[in-house]
Amino acid sequence: MADIGKDIERPLGQTVRAPRAAGKVSAGVIAASAVVLAVVGISAAIAFREKPFRKPQEVAISTPKVTAAAEPPASPPALAPAATPKIETPAKTGGPQIIHVQTVEGDGPPKAEIVIRDPSTVGQNLKIAHIPDKALIEASETGPLPMRSADGRRPFDVYARPWSGARGARVAIVIGGLAMSQTGTQAAIAKLPPEVTLAFAPQGNSIGRWMQAARQSGHEIVMQVPLEPFDYPNVNPGRNTLTVTASAEENLKSLHWALSRTTNYTGVMNYMGARFSADTAAMEPFMAELGKRGLAYIDDGSSARSLAPDLALKDGVPFVAGDMAIDAVQDRGAILKKLDSLEATARAKGTAVGIGSAFDLTVDTVSSWVAEAKKRGIEIVPISAVAIDPQKG
Repeated sequence: MADIGKDIERPLGQTVRAPRAAGKVSAGVIAASAVVLAVVGISAAIAFREKPFRKPQEVAISTPKVTAAAEPPASPPALAPAATPKIETPAKTGGPQIIHVQTVEGDGPPKAEIVIRDPSTVGQNLKIAHIPDKALIEASETGPLPMRSADGRRPFDVYARPWSGARGARVAIVIGGLAMSQTGTQAAIAKLPPEVTLAFAPQGNSIGRWMQAARQSGHEIVMQVPLEPFDYPNVNPGRNTLTVTASAEENLKSLHWALSRTTNYTGVMNYMGARFSADTAAMEPFMAELGKRGLAYIDDGSSARSLAPDLALKDGVPFVAGDMAIDAVQDRGAILKKLDSLEATARAKGTAVGIGSAFDLTVDTVSSWVAEAKKRGIEIVPISAVAIDPQKG
């Protein structure tokens, strides 16, 4: 009866469950416990990390490069400055040369490079052509005089414009009278192709400035020297003319005045001088001085009696003889005819030399002719490229 009362008091739909045996644990409880322990373990591991949820910083490990052991040198070699390559060239100017170049790259040891070149194809770097080489300058009362350097280099070599060195037909053209007219000089430097050689008159003005402009434009330059013509002084080349009646000392003084008017030229060219160039006593000291200073002599070819070829060979002076004056007649057709004759001579002999003056008509005609001649396979070269050099013979 008591049991029936208890049943009535229970909630509807619930039945009496059998009591669980003591000491037994269900499988669900065990699984739940395992999950709880796993979560707690993972949380603890994360909590104790130095930088949770971040990628650890990678540590760069450098491995030294192992090289074969070598005996240390007796004394450490001196390194050349990194910015300035060291170039060693032999003093000899004839024939092919071996040029040793040392450069420095980064922090490593210097690297050596050997280049074999023919000096006839090598000239001054045009980027620095307007800067005088101090080793080639002698200070004097009248101004800087050209001279051979202590290691034997000559202005003729150092200030030469580069050319190809090819054996094809070559034409050299020298335009003289530069610095006499400011507008004419400026036009000649600007219009004439850089392969055309320019000759400066010592009586001109601002020669140093014009020299720099000409060299920066790529031109090789020479200095004109006034020499006594026949019927002097009625025909007068200008002040400080070298004459046959003057002493050797007086003529050398006049020569030094002309040479000191500027720098960076390869040689000198006569201005007139038919009488002077035919006189042995006058020409010998003149040519010897050019040989001493490492300059070339360009004979304009106006006098068949000139002693210059033989004396130049004797004194070791590079020598060039002009084949013809191209503008004795100031007419475009006449000038073109002379230039075409130069081309024919070059094709027959290999080289030809034309001499002209800085007249506007000459400058314009030469400029247009050079452009056409190049298309026909003619190479226009600086005057130094056609010189007969006794030191290279």
